[in-house]
Order: sequence, then C-alpha cells, then structure tokens
Amino acid sequence: MKKILSSLFSKKKINETLCYVVVVLIYVVIEILLNTIRVPRLFTSLLVPVCCYIVVAIALNLVVGFSGELSLGHAGFMAVGAFTSVVVSGLLASSITNGIIRLIISIVISGIVSGLFGLLISVPVLKLSGDYLAIVTLAFGQIIKSLINNMYLGFDDNGIQFSFVNNELNLNGGKMLLSGPMGATDTAKISSFTAGVLMILFTLFVVFSLINSKYGRAIKAARDNRIASESIGVDVSKTKTLAFVTSAVIAGMAGSLYALNYSTLQPAKFDFNTSILILVYVVFGGLGNILGTIIATILLYVLPELLRSLADYRMLIYSVVLIIVMLITNNSKTKQIFESLFKKGESHE
Repeated sequence: MKKILSSLFSKKKINETLCYVVVVLIYVVIEILLNTIRVPRLFTSLLVPVCCYIVVAIALNLVVGFSGELSLGHAGFMAVGAFTSVVVSGLLASSITNGIIRLIISIVISGIVSGLFGLLISVPVLKLSGDYLAIVTLAFGQIIKSLINNMYLGFDDNGIQFSFVNNELNLNGGKMLLSGPMGATDTAKISSFTAGVLMILFTLFVVFSLINSKYGRAIKAARDNRIASESIGVDVSKTKTLAFVTSAVIAGMAGSLYALNYSTLQPAKFDFNTSILILVYVVFGGLGNILGTIIATILLYVLPELLRSLADYRMLIYSVVLIIVMLITNNSKTKQIFESLFKKGESHE
C-alpha cells in the first residue's frame, strides 16, 4: 500500500497531473468567459493558434529536451501537416459534410504524412549531432517551404490536377486547393478551440507515455551518455529516430489544426523564424519541462498580440521582456525559486 501511494504521489506523477489540470482549468475558465461576457475578437482569434503552438512546442521539447538533439525544422513538419490537411479537407468536402469528422480525418492523415517525412529525414540527419544536425533540419524546413511555394493543385470533374513551378492547370468549374506562393485559398474553417485543447491533452498523453516507457528511458540514457548507453545494448539510432518521428507526427497534426483555422494560408508562414520562435518557447519554458513549455508558449505567443496597439514599440517591449526574464532565471537565487515552483521533470533528475 505504501508503495502504491508513493508511486501515485511521486514528483513525476504530480508534475504530469499538474499539466493536465492546468490545461483543463484554462479551458474551463475561457469557456466560461466566452459564454458570460463579450470577449474581444482579438482574444478569440488567438485561441486555436496558441493551442497549435503549445502542441508543436511540446513536440520539439521531446527532441531537444528529452532526446538532446537540436532541431530547427519543426516549421517544416507543421507546413507538411498544414497543406496536407488543406488538400484532404478540400477533397472530402463534397462527400463528408460533417466538419468534425473531416477535421479528424485531415489531422490523422496529416500526422501520418508528417511522420513519413520525419522518418525519411531521420535516416541521414540523426547520424549528425550539434550544429550540423541543426543546419540540416533548418535546410529541410526551407526545402519544404520552397516546394509548397511552387505547387499548384486543384480538382474538377476530371479528377485531381497538379502542376509544379508554373500554373498550367485548366480547371473546368473545379476548385483550386494550392496556388503556389498564394498557398491555400478558400479553405473551410473547421478548427475549434475545443479541438485544440483535446489535441494538447492527446499530445501530453503520448509524450508522457513515451518518456515513462522503456523507450523513453533509453532516449534519455542516450542523451546523457551515448557511449555508456551503447555499451549496455541500447540502440541509440533507433531511440532517437523514435523520438524524432513521434515529434514530427505531433507537429504535423498541429499544423493541420492550424491550417483549418484560416480561410487562406501562405507557405511563407512556415519559415525559419517560425522554427526559431518554437525553439524560444521550449528554451524559455525549460528543456524537459512540459508544464513550463505550456506556460511559456501561452505568455510569449499572447504578449506580442496584446501589445499590438503600441505599433512599432511592441516588438521592442517584447524583446526587453525576454531579456529581463532570461537574466532573472539565470540568477542563482531566483533560479532556485523557479526550480522549486516548476520541477525540471525526470529528464533532469
């Protein structure tokens, strides 16, 4: 009985439970506000995107925080998931009128496609480390953006038509799904805040299940000491590939939810700056700290939008706030306070 209680109330379990509780509480509070008072449109427009970025940040933390590899290509996985879902949703619009079912199908297919891209790139990429790995993943994100930037895809009564670089499609009463640099146009908006929260909870379940399993322990062991891990029989390449592909799948699903929240979406949205922004969320919240990642993403995503009324000064204020927080969190005394409030998690125990 004592062992059962100790396992239920261990630091790790408390930290995991707190993540679920925080997400659910935030959802309940926001839903109450939406149904009781008149909430500004600016605030409601941020709900789905912030959910998507929370999911991607958690996915990146799996690679950077738990696997110990620096990836700068998660905007690429988001882009793959986003434009895959646009195509899938557009093709299914006439046969499946229920938006929820179409959203689920689009998210699942987008996750699978992003996972395949993640598996394909993990073969050469995970043989590298440090700056070399970061550069290759960065190149992957830029390549994906350039490819989508030159894609033209649509469908009519004759079926699906595709063109690359030049728009040579001749649609007879059909619909254009991808329009090169213009990206996706006239997309049905079927995402919702509830779907975003459910995706966060699903992501937490997947990530916690992985890092608490024997594969998760192998991933962290390979991060801490590759040679020692290999000496006891851990397949380092396999464990890192598992973390990388899982992260790619989750990022693709987040990209799908993000794309189906807008009627138009351009490939330029998923550029190098987006990958850096996601990495900032992870570093700001703490490597291996899922709860910190959630809170940091909410704060850093919402803050620039709340300061939008300050026009040219908003990004200056945002940068100053980032610098101040980094200085505070790197102070020995304040760092001890923050570490006592937000545990670093099992990855740094």
